[in-house]
Amino acid sequence: MTDTYRLGIDLGGTKIESILLDPRGNAMHRERVSTPRGGDDEYEGIRNAVFQLILKTLDLAPATAACTIGVGIPGMVHPETHRVSNANTTSLIGKPLKADLEKLLGRPVVLENDANCFTLSEAVGGAAKEYDFVFGMILGTGCGGGICHNRKIIKGRHRIAGEWGHFPVDPLGVNCWCGNTGCIETKLSGTGVANAYERLFHEKITLEEIVRRYRAGDAKSTAIFEQFLEDFGRCVGGLISTMDPDAIVIGGGVSNIDELFTLGVERVEKYAFHDHITTPILKNQLGDSSGVYGAAWIGV
Repeated sequence: MTDTYRLGIDLGGTKIESILLDPRGNAMHRERVSTPRGGDDEYEGIRNAVFQLILKTLDLAPATAACTIGVGIPGMVHPETHRVSNANTTSLIGKPLKADLEKLLGRPVVLENDANCFTLSEAVGGAAKEYDFVFGMILGTGCGGGICHNRKIIKGRHRIAGEWGHFPVDPLGVNCWCGNTGCIETKLSGTGVANAYERLFHEKITLEEIVRRYRAGDAKSTAIFEQFLEDFGRCVGGLISTMDPDAIVIGGGVSNIDELFTLGVERVEKYAFHDHITTPILKNQLGDSSGVYGAAWIGV
């Protein structure tokens, strides 16, 4: 056991959360602020909000103690330009967030993809802590993924290992914001399922409402939800066939749909390249805290 404290920041589209862990891994402090959006320089507002939250949280650690800082972002840091890329919060794209924060703070900061932070947290202290080789997937407004082996994130040559949401699976599907067509994100994200309903029935409702109506026996919602389960089975079954992880853990708002872990698992077994799939498909244990805990653990 070291005497190092760990500070984590989870930068999301609507909120920025900080956590301070003591040397035993206990949370000493947590705080959330709204993510600045809009304005003439949205990036500057976000950067300054993260900086101020880090300063405020650092003040709670003993002045003489070592403290790492990790920041989870909705994107990645490009290994060559060292600028943010592939970010859902588009004002971050092309910006030197890591360098800016390090200049303001005068100390090292580690930036990591938020799905990687989620995966690490669930592999270290959450639903998948009993497993060595873990694939974490976030199904929410978008779809993300991460790979963890022996409690270490696998990043890959281009730092995009686990970016499962942008694997194109339907050449006749709809356009994805990433530039490809028929990505998994367009099929399994809450936004993607809601958009499918709207395209077919010309009514704009949320995934939560689709699930509610499906459970009530509504034919339109049943059609959409059945297609969602088929897509889930095909995509996750293909993932297992390709990677064969010890366990899969699911986070994000879509993970709150109970049928995913019953009917959805049945569809996975249908599509995976094995006649007796035993891969545990787990709901996250840390909820929306997964990201901020993972960010704290990735700091060096």
